[in-house]
Amino acid sequence: MSDSAPRPHADEEWEDLLRQWRAQPAPQPRPYFYSRVRARLISETAERRPHRAWVRWPAYAVMLGIVLLLSGDGAALPSAPDAEHETQLNNR
Repeated sequence: MSDSAPRPHADEEWEDLLRQWRAQPAPQPRPYFYSRVRARLISETAERRPHRAWVRWPAYAVMLGIVLLLSGDGAALPSAPDAEHETQLNNR
């Protein structure tokens, strides 16, 4: 605990301070603040956008083909016949 003596009018001082803060007008942004922020955001997003996205489309198509080829159902690749199946066909 602190060793400071209690102030008899501390609550009143706080109430006065809060009243002063409430009486102050709300701060207003500087002129053209929002238009400058918006222009800055638009310029930053325009710089990040790739201009040559169409160059990557063939790579995406190849990756999609590989994923579909290796997806697991094996419909695109012919499977090797089983050894048992071949012996059954040869014995007939």
